Amino acid sequence: MAKVHPQLLTSSTSSKQEEFTLWMKSLIMGSNGCAVFDSNGRIVYRVDNYSHKCTNRVCIMDVTGKVLFTIVKKKFSLFATWKGYRSTTETYCSSKEKEKPAFRVRKLMGIRMILGFLRGYSFCKVVIKLDEDIICEYEMENQSSKQSCRIVDTFGGLVAEVKRKITTNGVVLGEDVLTMVVEPHIDHSLIMGLVVVFGLMHHKL
Repeated sequence: MAKVHPQLLTSSTSSKQEEFTLWMKSLIMGSNGCAVFDSNGRIVYRVDNYSHKCTNRVCIMDVTGKVLFTIVKKKFSLFATWKGYRSTTETYCSSKEKEKPAFRVRKLMGIRMILGFLRGYSFCKVVIKLDEDIICEYEMENQSSKQSCRIVDTFGGLVAEVKRKITTNGVVLGEDVLTMVVEPHIDHSLIMGLVVVFGLMHHKL
């Protein structure tokens, strides 16, 4: 992996496609989580889960430790649902259930789930709150036999994709090293929040 330079990106969006490297390991010994690097090898996001895998509350931080999103799994729900709360000035993973979530992820059920299961796929619906009156929807799709995930909009256009990292020499790296490609004008931190939910769903964090 490229040398890590502990610097921050100046923005969480870009006018061009961006590629990140996900190392599905915490930088802190004895902790679960992951670290995310940009194309220059700089760490930009990290997750450090001190309790255990598949916890009901996980925080996404920048390199300085500032909390960007708090991911909470809804308890006692008929369908598996995760909510993402965007942080402002908080530097810790606080209780946010009384606030309005920035996004919500729920596994699709019914005939779509059955058909997807037969094909070896699973689907999730993502509802994103842009402001008080505007929301948009994405869909996360995953092939069960692969550690990969595609996020598409309502028209089927690709928003972001996560898959096993392949070096320029064509070598496929280990299962804990992934590539996250984010399309232009998409909030990188939001996509990271959805990827963390994906990791929680599949017991990777």
